[in-house]
Amino acid sequence: MAQGSSNGDNGDERLPGNVHAFREAIDAFERYITAERGRSPHTARAYIGDLNSLFGYAASAGATALEDITLGMLRSWLGELSASGLARSSLARRAATARTFLQWAVREEFIELDPSIRLKAPKRNSSLPQILHQQQMSRMLETLADGSTTGEPLRVRNRAIVELLYATGIRVGELAGLDIDDLDPDRRTLRVVGKGNKERTVPYGLPAAVSLDDWLRRGRPAVIVDGSGPALFLGKRGRRVDQRQVREVVGKVLAELGDTAATGPHALRHSAATHLLDGGADLRAVQEILGHSSLATTQIYTHVSVDRLRQSYQQAHPRA
Repeated sequence: MAQGSSNGDNGDERLPGNVHAFREAIDAFERYITAERGRSPHTARAYIGDLNSLFGYAASAGATALEDITLGMLRSWLGELSASGLARSSLARRAATARTFLQWAVREEFIELDPSIRLKAPKRNSSLPQILHQQQMSRMLETLADGSTTGEPLRVRNRAIVELLYATGIRVGELAGLDIDDLDPDRRTLRVVGKGNKERTVPYGLPAAVSLDDWLRRGRPAVIVDGSGPALFLGKRGRRVDQRQVREVVGKVLAELGDTAATGPHALRHSAATHLLDGGADLRAVQEILGHSSLATTQIYTHVSVDRLRQSYQQAHPRA
């Protein structure tokens, strides 16, 4: 039975069968999530890929219009994806996409009733994020500071990147998109554009300020070219760094650290959030710093902190 796209990452796939009504609705929904909801092109592709999977399945099951989609069909679609070995987190995302689309379709009067109201999907695995202990972070940052004393531009840059990611907890894409004017050195704050084009102000500390100043004085001028523009962080050819380059930088320093299972930049974001809460920061303040739309997303870090507290108790208390 054809399913359309099962990976949900290709929004350009052609739907199987004569399903022009599906195509019209999908195109309208794509305009809605990009123009009205401000979703990124990557997020839009994921949404449309998921819908291609759903409507490919629906067409192969005999549906020729949105009204033909039933709760049973939605459940069968997810069941077949589950049987193919799709991860629970991916199943949950597809179910969420279907619900979002069908709720929108009712509002826009493509359909009268939403068949996804009682649709449930497997819960995502509740694995705790990988974090670094404060001693590990200190050791890693000291190593980067030692390496930046040579004056090599990219070493100076790498130190500033890691310092800023840890100091602010911002996402990789947010860091790569920073311009020089987004810095306020006097107040030690960043203007960050996050998901949904939402802007927020994030503070950073003195060590990050020192490494940023070093990069702007010694590192960036050495690699700047005519096309560099206002980008804060540049690659070796003078162009704005991309997310892949940042991931490579962080991945390398984490690998050199050696005594951690953490592998990428998100570990620095997780570590920043956890260390803020360990130090007594208010949960809502951490939510604002991280740019989470829901407090529930931030609360996972309270679980991490409690887990570490329990571990310390068990190691130290004689009656643990």
